[in-house]
Amino acid sequence: MNRRRHATAAITVICALTVLASPALTLQAAAAPLPPPPPKKSLAEVHKEIEGLYRQAAAATDAYNLAEERSEEQSAEIVRVARMIVEGREKIEDLKAKAGAAARAQYRNGGLPEDAQLVLTNDPQLFLDTAGRLKAGAKATTDLLGEMTRTQARLDLYAKEAGENWTELEAHRVRQAQAKKEINGKIDTAKKLESELAAEERERLRLLEEQAQKRAQTSWLGTGVLAGLKGATTPEAKKAIEFATAQIGKPYEWGAEGPSSYDCSGLTQLAWGTAGRPIPRTSQEQWRLLPRVQIKDMRPGDLIVYFKDASHIGMYVGDGTIVHAPRPGRNVTLAGAGSMEILGVVRPS
Repeated sequence: MNRRRHATAAITVICALTVLASPALTLQAAAAPLPPPPPKKSLAEVHKEIEGLYRQAAAATDAYNLAEERSEEQSAEIVRVARMIVEGREKIEDLKAKAGAAARAQYRNGGLPEDAQLVLTNDPQLFLDTAGRLKAGAKATTDLLGEMTRTQARLDLYAKEAGENWTELEAHRVRQAQAKKEINGKIDTAKKLESELAAEERERLRLLEEQAQKRAQTSWLGTGVLAGLKGATTPEAKKAIEFATAQIGKPYEWGAEGPSSYDCSGLTQLAWGTAGRPIPRTSQEQWRLLPRVQIKDMRPGDLIVYFKDASHIGMYVGDGTIVHAPRPGRNVTLAGAGSMEILGVVRPS
């Protein structure tokens, strides 16, 4: 009993001490200095970060567009194979019907074909007359069985091909979904950075972007790159340029290929498609597959590919100028051909 009383008293003392000590601890914690806020980024740093995000979004857009193009090709291939499977099955049914008819005829004749019965005749002339028909009938039967075997083999191949096409189609769809998620994430982050700026800062950011482009263009022109350009514009290139420049003022939209909005390669693809020259969908594929030319041999209508990853493209229209769809938040416009890092030049025609 005494032990219990001593224990209760001890607990009471500890609680009292805790209560008495709490205000002091609270005051001490309140007096502790807060960590300094992170240093505010300069406008130049924000500009660099935003441009980097839009560049990454452009690269992901190329991945999305390529996956979309491959999905469309795969879907068309699946339709083609499905038609071949249907035709193959119809052919198998037809061959089976012919084989069945031959078997029924043989059954009606006591298990022997009609020509075989004629061969068994005692009439030598009749034998000679029907021997050829018997040989032709045997060949027809062999051909029928051979055709059935080959058709069934083709059907098996088509079925395997259809399965592979479905697998490939699903893989492209997964890549599309991943690229779409990445694109939206990068664009949302860039827009958030811009939205956090005051109106005055956003205007200064726009001017900063223009000044950077002008400096790059002036530096490019200073190399004398345009001095030797003599290439004449082809009729097809004129049509492509007319179409592309007619889109000036329409908004950039990733994955768009007209008629109300475009991404960079969607604009160049449709422009050249309108001129009668189909070209690949993405800037990276346009760079990879179209014939390359030296800048010194460049002529209006050629496509200039930008950045090391070929993530942007524009159409050269002459006088050191391109028409292009820049990025989200911007419209199709004219710009200096040297205002961005040039990877190379390709020629659709």
